[in-house]
Amino acid sequence: MHMTPEEIGHLIRKTRKAQGLRQPELAAASGVGLRFLVELERGKPTAQIGKMLDVLSALGCALTITIPEDRR
Repeated sequence: MHMTPEEIGHLIRKTRKAQGLRQPELAAASGVGLRFLVELERGKPTAQIGKMLDVLSALGCALTITIPEDRR
């Protein structure tokens, strides 16, 4: 399944809101800047993956990578 940066940002925002967190709270818990989090939630395609992983971890989310069967 291919996801766009916008879809990832939407899922992060939805999860943050479901947990009752405001953007400044999640940014602080993730160790990222508020501006980064705002841009990530908006789907900025050049967001740094390391910081994105920090945000996902702070939300209790995991990133899964699936390798196609024919390339294993």
